[in-house]
Amino acid sequence: MKEQYTKVFTDSAILVKRLHFLLNEAGISCRLSDNVESARLGGFGIPINSVALFVLNDEIHTAQPIIDSFREEINS
Repeated sequence: MKEQYTKVFTDSAILVKRLHFLLNEAGISCRLSDNVESARLGGFGIPINSVALFVLNDEIHTAQPIIDSFREEINS
């Protein structure tokens, strides 16, 4: 069976990696998509806030409170 992921957060690498750490610490399956690094390796330019975090669809409801709390923290 193919796993389905949903994009839940996009920002700079530092912020996305912090949220990735928090979700992993809670045992939530997630993946990073670093378009900045891919573009750099390909010789192209891209905005630095192009790192995305994807969460397994089955775990979205568990991840949402952590994501919301993180957003409040970075926006305060």
